[in-house]
Amino acid sequence: MTRPSTELRRELGIPGAVITGLGSILGTGVFVSIGIGAGVAGNSVVWAIVVAALVAICNGLSSAQLAASHPVSGGTYEYGYHWLTPRLGFLAGWMFLWAKSASAATAALGFAGYLLPWLGVASDKLLVPVAMVAVVLLTAVVLGGIKRSSQINAIIVGITLFALCGFVVVGLLAKPYAVFDAQGIVPQEFSWVGFAQATGMMFVAYTGYGRIATLGEEVKEPRRTIPIAVIVTLAVSMTIYFLVALVGVQTVGAGQFAEFTQSGAAPLESIARKFEVPGIPTLMTIGAITAMLGVLLNLLLGLSRVALAMGRRHDFPPIFARIQASSGVPGPATILVGLIIGTIVLLGSVKLAWSFSAFTVLVYYTITNACALAMKPEERLYPRFVPVLGFVACLSLSFWVQREVWLVGIGVLIAGLVWHQVAQVIARRQADDA
Repeated sequence: MTRPSTELRRELGIPGAVITGLGSILGTGVFVSIGIGAGVAGNSVVWAIVVAALVAICNGLSSAQLAASHPVSGGTYEYGYHWLTPRLGFLAGWMFLWAKSASAATAALGFAGYLLPWLGVASDKLLVPVAMVAVVLLTAVVLGGIKRSSQINAIIVGITLFALCGFVVVGLLAKPYAVFDAQGIVPQEFSWVGFAQATGMMFVAYTGYGRIATLGEEVKEPRRTIPIAVIVTLAVSMTIYFLVALVGVQTVGAGQFAEFTQSGAAPLESIARKFEVPGIPTLMTIGAITAMLGVLLNLLLGLSRVALAMGRRHDFPPIFARIQASSGVPGPATILVGLIIGTIVLLGSVKLAWSFSAFTVLVYYTITNACALAMKPEERLYPRFVPVLGFVACLSLSFWVQREVWLVGIGVLIAGLVWHQVAQVIARRQADDA
């Protein structure tokens, strides 16, 4: 018997799901956003990471119980339709698609930004073309099937983890007393505005665990696998983020950390040079390259499944609901996502893409927690206060992004509502004609 053209294959266990989550998290967040956060909040970026982790835990648990109860591809897009209203479900998918496409473009540009200097190429003109090549190649990998993507992902995540652990260990050995000096990470002039902005940025850096939920139809034993994978992923990533930020801030200070990031230099590589240990800067460059590839790969996986779900519900043209019989992946949806990411890459701005992602992701997870609040008592795996905390935190943080980004995000929301209305009219006419 042939497999139906709308059915995905359940091939991921707990290790594969954790690797998917880590591959999505350990990328632009640790290699880019910590430095951006340091420029906004100073030394208190270390504590912003902790607060962001707590918010991420609430959101992660909400996502986990939603995915365990309703294990389908599409994440909060599907949960919104199931527990809230079609309009809120659509807005979740719409915002996720644009937010994470911006994150994927950031990762592609970050990959090129690390690779070219390492190869001795100083021309900025090659930044966008190299990023586009990465998008094309990894789109081809995703089209090859979830099993092949998971195998390549395991290699990428392994190299990234090895590099980050090397950075932390060498940093701790280089300045053991300075690193654990609490006074060095308590700024004399504390700003709640800067701290809130940094927390919002760092929260975005954790949200890769959402890829586990969006792959709900491809996970074995979803009610058991998804919650465990989300919790393990967040525990590992928050530990690494905290230690990397702690070592970085105590080694060069928040100001220089931010300067390394803003100047286009590789921040962790630049900090690693202060250790004066041969090979560590090169290791950090390799780790950054693989980290960016990992984020891009996993976002292509997650975003294509959201586009698939939107095609199934006719919020996108039905062609995007098709699944390739040979590989079991949504081919048209994957190509669409690759094209969207490539378009954003052409802008060539890492900071713009990351800032836009912060607002849209916070809106997305506000809806996620609203879905968890709407669950029946027998459907819940965790207490009701978990999604309450997540809802309040995400909604509050969404107002602390830059005003220009906030206005653009509102514009995207309005455009989404208009598109949803048009799509519904088209779907009704097609149904009448049939």
